[in-house]
Amino acid sequence: MKVTFPRMGTLDIPLKAFFTSLGIEVVVPPPISDKTISLGARHAPEFSCLPLKINVGNYLEAYEMGADTIVMAGGVGPCRFGYYAQVQREILADLGINYDMVLLEPPKGHLGETLRELWELTGRASPARIFRAGRLTWAKLKLLDEVERLTAKARCREKNEGQAGDVYRRALTWIDAAASPGEVALAGERIRRAFAGVELKDVVPLRLGLVGEIYTVLEPAANLYMERFLAKLGVEVERGIYLSDWVTSHLFLDTLRMRRGQRAVEELAKPYLGHSVGGHGLESISYSIQYARRGFAGVIHIGPLTCMPEIVAKTILPLVSKEWDIPILTLFLDEHSGEVGIQTRLEAFVEMLWARREQREKGRVSR
Repeated sequence: MKVTFPRMGTLDIPLKAFFTSLGIEVVVPPPISDKTISLGARHAPEFSCLPLKINVGNYLEAYEMGADTIVMAGGVGPCRFGYYAQVQREILADLGINYDMVLLEPPKGHLGETLRELWELTGRASPARIFRAGRLTWAKLKLLDEVERLTAKARCREKNEGQAGDVYRRALTWIDAAASPGEVALAGERIRRAFAGVELKDVVPLRLGLVGEIYTVLEPAANLYMERFLAKLGVEVERGIYLSDWVTSHLFLDTLRMRRGQRAVEELAKPYLGHSVGGHGLESISYSIQYARRGFAGVIHIGPLTCMPEIVAKTILPLVSKEWDIPILTLFLDEHSGEVGIQTRLEAFVEMLWARREQREKGRVSR
């Protein structure tokens, strides 16, 4: 068995660690490229989401590299993510590609079923071995999210353009090479020292929140490397969701029915949206309000074209923007989105936010 999975941000690093720790050969799809997107778009339904198309491209490229088994997450609720696996099975079958697909559904209180699927996938490995692999995976997840935050803080302040990006790439290599939680901890110390060595300008950047559909937020190729471009404009980006946060909330706490954090999110959004609409539509509203409370300059809301949860959020966010006095820019992306066009809209939005901050600072001085 040679396992593969969709790429999403840096998720390939902890997933590879998990499976290789259990003696399973892993085929990581190549980094997402124009070829990946073109392959997926050619074979997926025209109006399907961009993430589904990229996933199909991942599978086709991994198949060429010898993969024979796909591990795919499942989903529940109105979001079409719950149908991804079924649609992808049909696409691959029509192409005559013989993949086994292992679908791991969200536990939703039924942990036993998920553990049985996982046990079969790992060749009935001992619980102790699975636990050790899980510890290593979790340690890498947490450190990767820390690296994302450190990079966001450094990139918009760096004196020498590209220095933070170089540290970021080295950090990923160090985390990938770590073979135990102890080695991950040592890699963390090394990474923090490396970021401390980045020369920074004495500036106060604009702070923007990035909210929306999880794949589009976390995968740079899907959002046209938005965070990297915004850093050049003097913007520090904080994501509404990170990998480890999502795993904590939707796997562990959901399984144990300990949803205190999610209830707080729902309560904040309740005046605008009183129930889940699938995906992260409700969270997009709640996190935008949180960013307004924390004094952020603005919010960028993104999602794949035709994404129903984010379309619902988009219709509500103008009211949130008005009542909480925070500018919000919504961008929907698909395989036809042009980088120059998106960057032009981002530049205009950021320019407006800089002018807005300058006016407010002048107002404070005059008083």
